[in-house]
Amino acid sequence: MIRSALVVGGGVGGMTAAISLKRIGVNVDLIDADPHWRVYGAGISITGISLRAFDALGILDQIRQRGFVGSGMRGRTMAGNVLMDVPAIENPMPIQQGGGILRPVLHEILSSTVRSEGINVTLGVKVETLSQDETGVDVTFTDGTARHYDLLVGADGIYSSIREMIFPDVPKPQFTGQGCWRLVAKRPPEVDRTEMYFGGPVKLGINPVSQDEMYMFLLEHVPDNPRFSGEELVTHLRDLMAPFGGAVPAMRDSIIAPAQINYRPLEWLLLPDPWYKGRIVLIGDAAHATTPHLASGAGIAAEDGLVLAEELARDNDVAVALRAFMDRRFERARLVVENSVHIGEIQMAGEETASNTMLGATMGQLQAPY
Repeated sequence: MIRSALVVGGGVGGMTAAISLKRIGVNVDLIDADPHWRVYGAGISITGISLRAFDALGILDQIRQRGFVGSGMRGRTMAGNVLMDVPAIENPMPIQQGGGILRPVLHEILSSTVRSEGINVTLGVKVETLSQDETGVDVTFTDGTARHYDLLVGADGIYSSIREMIFPDVPKPQFTGQGCWRLVAKRPPEVDRTEMYFGGPVKLGINPVSQDEMYMFLLEHVPDNPRFSGEELVTHLRDLMAPFGGAVPAMRDSIIAPAQINYRPLEWLLLPDPWYKGRIVLIGDAAHATTPHLASGAGIAAEDGLVLAEELARDNDVAVALRAFMDRRFERARLVVENSVHIGEIQMAGEETASNTMLGATMGQLQAPY
Protein backbone atom coordinates (compact mmCIF):
# COMPACT_ATOMS: atom_id res chain seq x y z
CA MET A 1 0.00 0.00 0.00
CA ILE A 2 1.38 3.41 -0.90
CA ARG A 3 1.67 5.79 2.05
CA SER A 4 2.24 9.14 0.35
CA ALA A 5 1.24 10.79 -2.91
CA LEU A 6 1.73 14.13 -4.60
CA VAL A 7 -1.07 15.38 -6.84
CA VAL A 8 0.05 18.08 -9.26
CA GLY A 9 -2.90 20.19 -10.41
CA GLY A 10 -6.02 21.29 -8.57
CA GLY A 11 -8.67 20.80 -11.24
CA VAL A 12 -11.54 18.28 -11.29
CA GLY A 13 -9.32 15.25 -11.92
CA GLY A 14 -6.61 16.26 -9.48
CA MET A 15 -9.02 17.07 -6.67
CA THR A 16 -10.99 13.85 -7.21
CA ALA A 17 -7.77 11.83 -7.12
CA ALA A 18 -6.59 13.61 -3.98
CA ILE A 19 -9.88 13.03 -2.16
CA SER A 20 -10.11 9.40 -3.27
CA LEU A 21 -6.49 8.60 -2.32
CA LYS A 22 -6.91 10.26 1.08
CA ARG A 23 -9.96 8.13 1.77
CA ILE A 24 -7.99 4.91 1.25
CA GLY A 25 -5.41 6.01 3.81
CA VAL A 26 -2.80 7.79 1.69
CA ASN A 27 -1.13 10.98 2.94
CA VAL A 28 -1.76 13.39 0.07
CA ASP A 29 -0.13 16.68 -0.87
CA LEU A 30 -1.81 18.70 -3.61
CA ILE A 31 -0.08 21.58 -5.38
CA ASP A 32 -1.38 24.07 -7.91
CA ALA A 33 0.67 26.63 -9.82
CA ASP A 34 -1.94 29.37 -9.36
CA PRO A 35 -1.37 31.12 -6.00
CA HIS A 36 -5.08 32.00 -5.90
CA TRP A 37 -6.34 28.56 -7.07
CA ARG A 38 -8.67 30.21 -9.56
CA VAL A 39 -10.81 28.53 -12.16
CA TYR A 40 -11.53 30.01 -15.55
CA GLY A 41 -14.60 29.66 -17.71
CA ALA A 42 -18.34 30.10 -17.50
CA GLY A 43 -20.75 27.22 -17.11
CA ILE A 44 -20.06 23.55 -17.51
CA SER A 45 -22.46 20.89 -18.74
CA ILE A 46 -22.65 17.85 -16.47
CA THR A 47 -23.81 14.62 -18.07
CA GLY A 48 -24.75 11.37 -16.41
CA ILE A 49 -21.19 10.09 -16.18
CA SER A 50 -20.16 13.23 -14.29
CA LEU A 51 -23.12 12.96 -11.93
CA ARG A 52 -22.38 9.29 -11.26
CA ALA A 53 -18.76 10.13 -10.46
CA PHE A 54 -19.79 13.02 -8.20
CA ASP A 55 -22.23 10.68 -6.46
CA ALA A 56 -19.40 8.21 -5.80
CA LEU A 57 -17.33 11.10 -4.44
CA GLY A 58 -20.16 12.12 -2.11
CA ILE A 59 -20.82 15.61 -3.50
CA LEU A 60 -23.89 15.01 -5.65
CA ASP A 61 -26.28 16.63 -3.17
CA GLN A 62 -24.20 19.82 -3.26
CA ILE A 63 -24.21 19.74 -7.06
CA ARG A 64 -28.00 19.47 -7.01
CA GLN A 65 -28.36 22.32 -4.52
CA ARG A 66 -25.97 24.76 -6.14
CA GLY A 67 -26.19 23.75 -9.79
CA PHE A 68 -29.00 22.34 -11.90
CA VAL A 69 -29.73 18.64 -12.31
CA GLY A 70 -32.63 17.24 -14.28
CA SER A 71 -33.56 15.10 -17.24
CA GLY A 72 -35.26 15.56 -20.57
CA MET A 73 -34.26 17.78 -23.47
CA ARG A 74 -35.95 20.33 -25.70
CA GLY A 75 -35.12 20.75 -29.37
CA ARG A 76 -35.81 24.03 -31.14
CA THR A 77 -35.56 25.37 -34.65
CA MET A 78 -33.19 28.23 -35.35
CA ALA A 79 -36.16 30.59 -34.95
CA GLY A 80 -36.90 29.18 -31.51
CA ASN A 81 -39.94 27.04 -32.32
CA VAL A 82 -40.17 23.77 -30.38
CA LEU A 83 -39.30 20.72 -32.49
CA MET A 84 -39.48 18.14 -29.74
CA ASP A 85 -39.73 17.81 -25.99
CA VAL A 86 -38.07 14.75 -24.51
CA PRO A 87 -39.91 14.23 -21.22
CA ALA A 88 -38.14 14.06 -17.88
CA ILE A 89 -37.57 10.58 -16.44
CA GLU A 90 -39.45 9.66 -13.28
CA ASN A 91 -37.12 8.84 -10.35
CA PRO A 92 -33.97 8.75 -12.49
CA MET A 93 -30.58 7.47 -11.38
CA PRO A 94 -27.66 9.93 -11.62
CA ILE A 95 -26.43 8.31 -14.85
CA GLN A 96 -29.83 9.06 -16.45
CA GLN A 97 -29.67 12.77 -15.70
CA GLY A 98 -27.73 15.82 -16.77
CA GLY A 99 -27.53 19.52 -16.12
CA GLY A 100 -25.02 22.25 -15.56
CA ILE A 101 -23.14 24.23 -12.97
CA LEU A 102 -20.98 27.33 -12.91
CA ARG A 103 -17.30 26.37 -13.02
CA PRO A 104 -16.37 28.47 -9.94
CA VAL A 105 -19.17 26.81 -7.97
CA LEU A 106 -18.00 23.29 -8.90
CA HIS A 107 -14.46 24.32 -7.99
CA GLU A 108 -15.62 25.60 -4.61
CA ILE A 109 -17.49 22.37 -3.85
CA LEU A 110 -14.49 20.21 -4.72
CA SER A 111 -11.84 22.42 -3.09
CA SER A 112 -13.89 22.65 0.13
CA THR A 113 -14.06 18.85 0.15
CA VAL A 114 -10.28 18.67 -0.36
CA ARG A 115 -9.73 20.96 2.63
CA SER A 116 -12.24 19.10 4.82
CA GLU A 117 -10.45 15.78 4.14
CA GLY A 118 -7.26 17.19 5.64
CA ILE A 119 -5.28 17.16 2.39
CA ASN A 120 -2.23 19.42 2.47
CA VAL A 121 -2.66 22.07 -0.24
CA THR A 122 0.21 24.29 -1.41
CA LEU A 123 -0.47 27.02 -3.95
CA GLY A 124 1.80 29.02 -6.22
CA VAL A 125 4.43 26.30 -6.60
CA LYS A 126 5.44 23.93 -9.39
CA VAL A 127 7.54 20.80 -9.71
CA GLU A 128 11.04 21.90 -10.69
CA THR A 129 12.76 18.51 -10.98
CA LEU A 130 11.86 14.92 -10.35
CA SER A 131 13.63 11.57 -10.30
CA GLN A 132 12.42 8.15 -9.36
CA ASP A 133 13.45 4.61 -8.52
CA GLU A 134 11.59 1.50 -7.42
CA THR A 135 10.81 3.06 -4.02
CA GLY A 136 9.16 6.26 -5.22
CA VAL A 137 9.65 9.75 -6.63
CA ASP A 138 11.97 12.48 -5.39
CA VAL A 139 10.59 15.95 -6.13
CA THR A 140 12.07 19.41 -5.82
CA PHE A 141 9.71 22.37 -5.94
CA THR A 142 10.09 25.92 -7.20
CA ASP A 143 9.90 27.21 -3.63
CA GLY A 144 13.17 25.41 -2.81
CA THR A 145 11.65 22.52 -0.84
CA ALA A 146 12.00 18.82 -1.66
CA ARG A 147 10.12 15.64 -0.73
CA HIS A 148 9.94 11.94 -1.47
CA TYR A 149 6.61 10.35 -2.45
CA ASP A 150 5.48 6.81 -3.12
CA LEU A 151 3.40 8.07 -6.08
CA LEU A 152 3.09 11.22 -8.18
CA VAL A 153 -0.17 12.00 -10.01
CA GLY A 154 0.11 14.51 -12.85
CA ALA A 155 -3.25 16.25 -13.24
CA ASP A 156 -1.97 19.56 -14.55
CA GLY A 157 -4.02 19.93 -17.69
CA ILE A 158 -3.65 19.85 -21.44
CA TYR A 159 -0.26 21.62 -21.32
CA SER A 160 0.98 19.38 -18.50
CA SER A 161 4.54 20.05 -17.33
CA ILE A 162 4.65 16.58 -15.75
CA ARG A 163 3.84 15.01 -19.12
CA GLU A 164 6.67 17.01 -20.69
CA MET A 165 9.07 15.71 -18.03
CA ILE A 166 8.28 12.00 -18.42
CA PHE A 167 7.08 11.81 -22.04
CA PRO A 168 8.82 14.68 -23.85
CA ASP A 169 8.35 13.18 -27.32
CA VAL A 170 4.58 12.58 -27.35
CA PRO A 171 2.43 14.61 -29.80
CA LYS A 172 1.32 18.07 -28.74
CA PRO A 173 -2.34 19.14 -28.42
CA GLN A 174 -4.03 19.54 -31.80
CA PHE A 175 -6.44 22.28 -32.89
CA THR A 176 -9.73 20.93 -34.25
CA GLY A 177 -10.85 23.83 -36.45
CA GLN A 178 -13.66 24.84 -34.08
CA GLY A 179 -13.93 27.54 -31.42
CA CYS A 180 -16.31 27.43 -28.46
CA TRP A 181 -18.15 30.51 -27.14
CA ARG A 182 -19.74 30.48 -23.68
CA LEU A 183 -22.00 33.03 -22.03
CA VAL A 184 -23.85 33.07 -18.68
CA ALA A 185 -27.15 34.92 -18.31
CA LYS A 186 -30.29 35.03 -16.19
CA ARG A 187 -32.55 32.02 -16.72
CA PRO A 188 -36.24 32.50 -17.43
CA PRO A 189 -38.51 29.84 -15.87
CA GLU A 190 -39.38 28.32 -19.26
CA VAL A 191 -35.77 27.19 -19.76
CA ASP A 192 -36.15 24.22 -17.45
CA ARG A 193 -33.88 21.74 -19.23
CA THR A 194 -31.15 21.54 -21.85
CA GLU A 195 -32.22 23.18 -25.11
CA MET A 196 -30.56 22.47 -28.44
CA TYR A 197 -31.10 24.58 -31.56
CA PHE A 198 -31.11 22.76 -34.90
CA GLY A 199 -30.59 23.99 -38.44
CA GLY A 200 -28.60 27.13 -37.70
CA PRO A 201 -25.33 28.30 -39.24
CA VAL A 202 -23.54 27.40 -35.97
CA LYS A 203 -24.23 24.83 -33.26
CA LEU A 204 -25.95 26.45 -30.26
CA GLY A 205 -27.31 25.08 -27.01
CA ILE A 206 -28.50 26.39 -23.65
CA ASN A 207 -28.15 24.67 -20.30
CA PRO A 208 -29.48 25.72 -16.87
CA VAL A 209 -26.62 26.02 -14.34
CA SER A 210 -28.51 27.11 -11.20
CA GLN A 211 -31.99 28.04 -10.06
CA ASP A 212 -31.78 31.42 -11.79
CA GLU A 213 -28.90 31.20 -14.29
CA MET A 214 -28.20 29.46 -17.58
CA TYR A 215 -25.30 29.32 -19.96
CA MET A 216 -25.10 29.20 -23.72
CA PHE A 217 -22.48 27.29 -25.68
CA LEU A 218 -21.91 28.03 -29.34
CA LEU A 219 -19.55 26.13 -31.65
CA GLU A 220 -18.09 27.95 -34.66
CA HIS A 221 -15.95 26.67 -37.52
CA VAL A 222 -12.77 28.78 -37.35
CA PRO A 223 -10.18 27.02 -39.55
CA ASP A 224 -7.70 29.92 -39.32
CA ASN A 225 -7.84 29.87 -35.49
CA PRO A 226 -8.32 33.66 -35.12
CA ARG A 227 -7.70 35.67 -31.98
CA PHE A 228 -10.28 38.23 -30.88
CA SER A 229 -9.70 41.50 -29.06
CA GLY A 230 -12.05 42.55 -26.28
CA GLU A 231 -14.53 44.51 -28.39
CA GLU A 232 -14.29 41.94 -31.20
CA LEU A 233 -15.48 39.29 -28.76
CA VAL A 234 -18.68 41.25 -28.16
CA THR A 235 -19.48 42.16 -31.77
CA HIS A 236 -18.56 38.75 -33.17
CA LEU A 237 -20.61 36.78 -30.66
CA ARG A 238 -23.60 39.08 -31.07
CA ASP A 239 -23.40 38.54 -34.85
CA LEU A 240 -23.27 34.75 -34.41
CA MET A 241 -26.34 34.81 -32.13
CA ALA A 242 -28.39 37.16 -34.31
CA PRO A 243 -30.21 34.51 -36.42
CA PHE A 244 -31.58 32.63 -33.39
CA GLY A 245 -34.88 32.99 -31.56
CA GLY A 246 -36.23 31.47 -28.33
CA ALA A 247 -34.22 32.54 -25.29
CA VAL A 248 -31.24 33.62 -27.41
CA PRO A 249 -32.22 37.26 -28.22
CA ALA A 250 -32.48 38.16 -24.52
CA MET A 251 -29.06 36.60 -23.88
CA ARG A 252 -27.67 38.51 -26.85
CA ASP A 253 -29.06 41.79 -25.53
CA SER A 254 -27.41 41.13 -22.15
CA ILE A 255 -23.88 41.21 -23.62
CA ILE A 256 -22.33 44.55 -22.74
CA ALA A 257 -18.70 43.72 -21.90
CA PRO A 258 -15.97 41.32 -23.10
CA ALA A 259 -15.57 39.96 -19.56
CA GLN A 260 -18.96 38.25 -19.91
CA ILE A 261 -17.68 36.08 -22.75
CA ASN A 262 -15.54 32.99 -22.58
CA TYR A 263 -13.98 31.92 -25.89
CA ARG A 264 -11.39 29.27 -26.59
CA PRO A 265 -10.19 27.35 -29.62
CA LEU A 266 -10.86 23.64 -29.22
CA GLU A 267 -7.85 21.35 -28.89
CA TRP A 268 -7.49 17.67 -28.13
CA LEU A 269 -4.85 15.19 -27.02
CA LEU A 270 -4.84 11.45 -26.41
CA LEU A 271 -1.69 10.07 -24.84
CA PRO A 272 -0.86 6.52 -25.98
CA ASP A 273 -1.06 3.69 -23.46
CA PRO A 274 0.54 3.76 -20.89
CA TRP A 275 -0.08 7.08 -19.14
CA TYR A 276 2.43 6.16 -16.46
CA LYS A 277 6.16 5.70 -16.11
CA GLY A 278 7.37 3.99 -12.98
CA ARG A 279 5.52 5.64 -10.11
CA ILE A 280 4.35 8.72 -12.02
CA VAL A 281 0.90 8.59 -13.62
CA LEU A 282 -1.05 11.13 -15.67
CA ILE A 283 -4.81 11.61 -15.44
CA GLY A 284 -7.48 13.96 -16.82
CA ASP A 285 -6.53 16.47 -19.50
CA ALA A 286 -2.84 15.70 -18.98
CA ALA A 287 -3.54 12.30 -20.57
CA HIS A 288 -6.73 12.74 -22.59
CA ALA A 289 -7.89 16.30 -23.27
CA THR A 290 -11.19 16.27 -25.12
CA THR A 291 -13.52 18.77 -26.78
CA PRO A 292 -16.93 19.62 -25.23
CA HIS A 293 -19.09 17.81 -27.81
CA LEU A 294 -19.96 15.00 -25.38
CA ALA A 295 -19.80 17.24 -22.29
CA SER A 296 -17.78 14.48 -20.64
CA GLY A 297 -14.32 15.92 -19.98
CA ALA A 298 -15.00 16.56 -16.29
CA GLY A 299 -16.71 13.20 -15.94
CA ILE A 300 -13.87 11.09 -17.30
CA ALA A 301 -11.32 13.13 -15.32
CA ALA A 302 -13.26 12.45 -12.12
CA GLU A 303 -13.55 8.77 -13.07
CA ASP A 304 -9.76 8.65 -13.44
CA GLY A 305 -9.31 9.79 -9.86
CA LEU A 306 -11.83 7.31 -8.50
CA VAL A 307 -10.48 4.35 -10.48
CA LEU A 308 -6.86 5.13 -9.60
CA ALA A 309 -7.67 4.94 -5.88
CA GLU A 310 -9.74 1.78 -6.36
CA GLU A 311 -6.89 -0.05 -8.08
CA LEU A 312 -4.25 1.13 -5.61
CA ALA A 313 -6.46 -0.05 -2.75
CA ARG A 314 -6.91 -3.42 -4.47
CA ASP A 315 -3.24 -4.27 -5.07
CA ASN A 316 -0.15 -3.38 -3.04
CA ASP A 317 2.07 -3.68 -6.13
CA VAL A 318 2.04 -0.19 -7.68
CA ALA A 319 3.01 -1.48 -11.14
CA VAL A 320 0.14 -3.97 -11.10
CA ALA A 321 -2.30 -1.31 -9.87
CA LEU A 322 -1.28 1.20 -12.55
CA ARG A 323 -1.58 -1.43 -15.28
CA ALA A 324 -5.06 -2.30 -14.03
CA PHE A 325 -5.89 1.43 -14.01
CA MET A 326 -4.88 1.67 -17.67
CA ASP A 327 -6.87 -1.42 -18.59
CA ARG A 328 -10.00 0.24 -17.21
CA ARG A 329 -9.36 3.76 -18.50
CA PHE A 330 -7.70 3.83 -21.91
CA GLU A 331 -10.48 2.59 -24.20
CA ARG A 332 -13.10 4.62 -22.35
CA ALA A 333 -11.04 7.82 -22.66
CA ARG A 334 -10.31 7.05 -26.30
CA LEU A 335 -14.04 6.67 -26.97
CA VAL A 336 -14.72 10.12 -25.50
CA VAL A 337 -11.82 11.92 -27.17
CA GLU A 338 -12.05 10.39 -30.63
CA ASN A 339 -15.84 10.54 -30.85
CA SER A 340 -15.92 14.12 -29.55
CA VAL A 341 -13.43 15.18 -32.21
CA HIS A 342 -15.32 13.27 -34.90
CA ILE A 343 -18.64 14.85 -33.93
CA GLY A 344 -16.97 18.23 -34.35
CA GLU A 345 -15.69 17.23 -37.78
CA ILE A 346 -19.18 16.11 -38.81
CA GLN A 347 -20.64 19.41 -37.59
CA MET A 348 -18.09 21.41 -39.58
CA ALA A 349 -19.09 19.38 -42.65
CA GLY A 350 -22.73 20.43 -42.08
CA GLU A 351 -23.99 16.91 -41.34
CA GLU A 352 -26.10 17.72 -38.30
CA THR A 353 -28.19 14.52 -38.29
CA ALA A 354 -25.10 12.31 -38.36
CA SER A 355 -23.49 14.26 -35.50
CA ASN A 356 -26.63 13.91 -33.35
CA THR A 357 -26.77 10.18 -34.07
CA MET A 358 -23.16 9.67 -33.01
CA LEU A 359 -23.66 11.80 -29.91
CA GLY A 360 -26.65 9.76 -28.77
CA ALA A 361 -24.96 6.43 -29.46
CA THR A 362 -21.79 7.42 -27.59
CA MET A 363 -23.68 8.69 -24.57
CA GLY A 364 -25.44 5.32 -24.47
CA GLN A 365 -22.08 3.51 -24.44
CA LEU A 366 -20.79 5.73 -21.64
CA GLN A 367 -23.62 4.64 -19.36
CA ALA A 368 -21.71 1.36 -18.90
CA PRO A 369 -19.81 1.10 -15.60
CA TYR A 370 -16.41 2.74 -15.46
